[in-house]
Amino acid sequence: MLTAFRWLLRIVSGLLFLTLGVCALIYYFASRSLPDYDEDYAIAGLTAPVEIVRDTADVPHIFGEADADVFFALGFAHAQDRLWQMIVLRRTVQGRLSEMFGTRTIKTDELMRRLDLYGQAARSVAVQDGATRDALESYARGVNAWIGIVNAEARGRGAPEFFLFSKEIAYWQPTDSVAILKLMALRSSSQIDAEVLRARVSLLSPDWAADLMPDGPGEGVAALPPYANLVPGTRQTRTADAGSPPAFWPVPPLSLGGASNAWAAAPSRSAAGGSLLANDPHVDFSAPSLWYLARLQLEAGGVIGATIPGIPAVLAGRNAALGWGITAAWLDDQDIRMEELNPADPERYRTPDGWKTFESRRSIIDVKDAPPITITMRWTDNGPVLPGSHFDLASVTPPGHVAALSWTALDPADTSMSAAIRLMSSRSIEEGIAAGQDFVAPAQNVTMADQDGIAMVMFGKMPERDAKMRGQGRLPSLGWMAENRWVGILPYANNPRFVEPEGGIVGNTNNKTVNRPFPRHVSFAWGDTQRVQRWTRLMQEREVHSRESFIAAQLDAVSPAARTVLPLIGADLWFTGEAAPDGTPEQLRQRALQVLAEWDGDMNEHLPEPLIYAAWVRALQNRLIRDELGPLADRFTTVEPLFIERVYRDIDGAARWCDIIQSAPVETCTDVARMALDDALLELAERYGRNVESWRWGDAHQAKQDHEVLGEMPVVKWIVNIRQSRSGGDHTLDRGRLAGTGPEPYLNVNGAGYRGVYDFADPDSSVFIISTGQSGHPLSRHYDDLSILWRRGEYVPMSLDPDLARAAATGVTVLTPDG
Repeated sequence: MLTAFRWLLRIVSGLLFLTLGVCALIYYFASRSLPDYDEDYAIAGLTAPVEIVRDTADVPHIFGEADADVFFALGFAHAQDRLWQMIVLRRTVQGRLSEMFGTRTIKTDELMRRLDLYGQAARSVAVQDGATRDALESYARGVNAWIGIVNAEARGRGAPEFFLFSKEIAYWQPTDSVAILKLMALRSSSQIDAEVLRARVSLLSPDWAADLMPDGPGEGVAALPPYANLVPGTRQTRTADAGSPPAFWPVPPLSLGGASNAWAAAPSRSAAGGSLLANDPHVDFSAPSLWYLARLQLEAGGVIGATIPGIPAVLAGRNAALGWGITAAWLDDQDIRMEELNPADPERYRTPDGWKTFESRRSIIDVKDAPPITITMRWTDNGPVLPGSHFDLASVTPPGHVAALSWTALDPADTSMSAAIRLMSSRSIEEGIAAGQDFVAPAQNVTMADQDGIAMVMFGKMPERDAKMRGQGRLPSLGWMAENRWVGILPYANNPRFVEPEGGIVGNTNNKTVNRPFPRHVSFAWGDTQRVQRWTRLMQEREVHSRESFIAAQLDAVSPAARTVLPLIGADLWFTGEAAPDGTPEQLRQRALQVLAEWDGDMNEHLPEPLIYAAWVRALQNRLIRDELGPLADRFTTVEPLFIERVYRDIDGAARWCDIIQSAPVETCTDVARMALDDALLELAERYGRNVESWRWGDAHQAKQDHEVLGEMPVVKWIVNIRQSRSGGDHTLDRGRLAGTGPEPYLNVNGAGYRGVYDFADPDSSVFIISTGQSGHPLSRHYDDLSILWRRGEYVPMSLDPDLARAAATGVTVLTPDG
């Protein structure tokens, strides 16, 4: 017995030491790719020495004598911190993910090959202006310099992920950067999804589409009226009449289309007498964040703000004279065309001038651990042909037809990169507006502020449609009909712009900005009808604003949707009936209604009311639409307050949704609200217990900042994923978009990955933050250090003062010309 025990002890000890040894070996190789920010390098391709000064937040401040050297150093810094992210972005747009990840990314690769964004980017490089081509080439040399150092000095292959998924890293090209900007355009547009979903609902009933996918109400909001025109304290109201995607799927569902906030105040509305600007672009959360903070000292002056690794431009930020913020414009710049096939020859399609042969070529998708796949890519005059398996197109494509996509971002002469580079050096609002002339996609509302004024202008090409177009771009149309084809591109002067508004405040929350008739409209569908109400109220509650009031507005978690919807759906439920016995569903309902009756709509993470509200309206919308739509109801994962408001105000007979058509009784809207509340409370009680007062919104509403690959691996996911309790919700200024589906439907999957507030009364008091950390390396202390500040609503200084950067430096890298 003693001998057996000794052998068992030896075996356990041996396994323990072996495990520790393996862990130590893994750590050693993984840590080899951690950059040393105090290391200097002699590198070919530079004209003069350049410094990369890292401050305490790991923000690189890059100082060089020539712009080419500064862009070189930005590429070097991006690659040091985010090489894996850059390679994945590049492979996504190239349609080459399956070479690393196998069969689960085939559908994504197929879409990207058919769109040919990478090919269009290659053609676009030649049309950029000279300064932009120089920047792209210098940036690429900087990225490649770091890749060369990694290869030559065995620095852990550049990132731990490369040990698992790829051993080769192709050198960076200028095309890669242009292609990633095009990928961002795809990631911010959900018009394809909107057209197909509207068509599917319209096939069941056109009236249902009008209720479930209502047009943006009102005349549009961008420039606010003078302060005296709105009495502080008045409540702003707006009535309703005014399946899982593949891995790395780049197109957002309708509920997660491009979103952001930006607003600016002129000196006349600023307490300190200088213009103010706030911006927080919303993106899908990930670890690391999409955004990367950087400061560049260009020949035209310093510029600082948010970049995307792979793109050599500050996309949201400021220089000494001008600040700019971006919000998705929700421009309808995509149309689905149904192309009729020739019955005698399916390689030809119908055009206004007769039958025409598709432009076709084959492409081979290499798949890890599986045979390669060959696809035939076809293009029509209207754009690339998409298979019926994508976007549910098969459900709306007539027999004998295929679907093609028209989209402004498919322009092979896309000069958006030149516009972005030029904006960084603009010194005034006038110069900033002029820079937008060459911007194509993604369409953005660019809010600007300089020392003297403010403006908001839509950057992006607006397609010109025929006034007789069938469906007006809201539904797929027949591609062979001349009136359904785009006439061209509208002049830049047609883009909405608001310069020096009389009221001194301008901004956008993805809401409707202008109310123009088709075909010179911007869109029928908009990304927000709720946040704008809260923003308008906060901006007009005070005559003058400060950096602190703009920060408070960015972090505001009050839901105007909750304030509007709850009184409607609970009108006949509050304070009714006798007190119910303990432990009954009725008693749980009464307790929930009691706490909701005293709630002000603040989606605070520490309160139970936001959780009850979110679960109630989710269950309510599902009950309202499930019997009519059947499985199609699964596509409506986000609560639409305008729909619920239409139903409970019975606008255009929308109360008909309340009756369950499969049942004999005629249910009222009160009946459905009560049943939905019981559904929600049962779900919450099973998960969090029956003590309503102990429920906490933040327990369910956690920011899901997961590593896109390692975040799915056992044990490792606890190291690489960042989960944090969060306030906010779908319709709050501090946007915390819910997942809407799956076992954790209240997870926060999308929100402000970047926040910045710029104060031109004291520019160096400006602040910014991202949602994770600067580094993409899980072993770096800068992997998640900023996430703690971000969650608490704190910021780091956004200063162009070189002395301040050097005084707080945690590392200084000097790149010198080799030879």
